[in-house]
Amino acid sequence: MSRSVAIRPLARLAVLAVAVLGLPGIALAQAQPMNVGIDQSTRVQLSGPAGSVIVGNPQIADVTVVDANTLYITGKGYGVTEVIAVDAIGRTVFQSRVVVTAGSGAGQVRIWRGGQATEMACAASCSPSVHSTPTP
Repeated sequence: MSRSVAIRPLARLAVLAVAVLGLPGIALAQAQPMNVGIDQSTRVQLSGPAGSVIVGNPQIADVTVVDANTLYITGKGYGVTEVIAVDAIGRTVFQSRVVVTAGSGAGQVRIWRGGQATEMACAASCSPSVHSTPTP
């Protein structure tokens, strides 16, 4: 009888260890926001297959599902939102804050005329960008 009593605490410890080892990935994803440039994409490899993907604010970021384990997050508008992917039974396989910024700024110019801004995409010459910038 004392042997079965000794095994139960070990079994509980093993279950607790498995549960704790699964949490650091989610905590890390929440602790470090993902930076994405406006009109740029970032590839995300999931830890397991996603059944659903949720975007907090679709005006800030968009998600393209390539396959069950691969997402591309695209910056659509300046700001901060959250992207969450869950598996078929609702367990979180990915969760991250997404910060959409101007990126490196290379090849981009913002021209102000009074209170109106126009973004320009520049290489050898500049042309108005498809992305419009809201005026403050």
